[in-house]
Amino acid sequence: MIRTRFAPSPTGDLHFGGAWTALASWALACHERGHVTLRLEDIDAPRIVAGSAARIETDLAWLGLDWDEGPNMDGLHAPYIQSMRATKYEAALEALNARGLIYPCDCSRAEIAREASAPHAGEEVMYPGTCRNLPKNRAFKRPPALRLRVPEGSTVSFVDRIHGRVEQHVDVSVGDFVLRRGDGIYAYQLVVAVDDAAMEITDVVRGADLLGSTARQILLMRMLGTPPEAIPRYTHVPLVVGPTGERLAKRHDHPNTVRELRARGVTPEEIVGTLAFGLGLVENLRSRSATEVARALRPPSSWRRNPWRIPHEWE
Repeated sequence: MIRTRFAPSPTGDLHFGGAWTALASWALACHERGHVTLRLEDIDAPRIVAGSAARIETDLAWLGLDWDEGPNMDGLHAPYIQSMRATKYEAALEALNARGLIYPCDCSRAEIAREASAPHAGEEVMYPGTCRNLPKNRAFKRPPALRLRVPEGSTVSFVDRIHGRVEQHVDVSVGDFVLRRGDGIYAYQLVVAVDDAAMEITDVVRGADLLGSTARQILLMRMLGTPPEAIPRYTHVPLVVGPTGERLAKRHDHPNTVRELRARGVTPEEIVGTLAFGLGLVENLRSRSATEVARALRPPSSWRRNPWRIPHEWE
């Protein structure tokens, strides 16, 4: 049975991009009579906005997007709030450390940037391996992060249901990446890999800005013993952008949240219908309920690949 998840970070109200991703994930599961999991990714505590988790849940429900497992529910894979799952992340670190696959790193971002070769536009800075072979019990300049010792030849390939075959040489293009930051916060790559495997997610639907993270997460799942058949399928939907192509998060002169549109009197069917058509989930532009979108759902290979600009009436 298909199992999808929507995993928002409660750092503010539900914005169009979040609603877009939630709708796609929900419709895919409902079209195939599967299960939907709501998981709150609140592991980065300094960025959390008080009350936003409850507002996100309220806005999702208002749009007609419900879930089978989630916060405040006693499901098989509870808890569904990442800040309550620290023991699972620590167990994963211990398992990797027992195999010599983790080492401490006290490099600052500035030091890494100076030592690393300059990346191409849009690419991440590759960690140059400065601390890889240094003694673990040395004196540290600052509280160290924990990095994964990525094995040589770590090539990961997968088929994205929108973008097709993707291949990444993780050891060459990324290098040893952080699993826990120096301030003790578990890294996104680790918590997502652990949670998607533990919650038996079969299909991950999320924004295309996270496509470059997928190989690292698959690599981690493999290293933590996830069977190949239990690694999710991936569908990376395009971003929602403003009228001139810029990311909405950087704009403040027009609404960019579901709650703001609701306050204007826009109905959930209008929002869902517009997002579904913009994403390519359905063929025609009209007001629809989330259930109607699921019934008329086109296959993911037909969904939009390029960023979608919000309609002028939403500006």
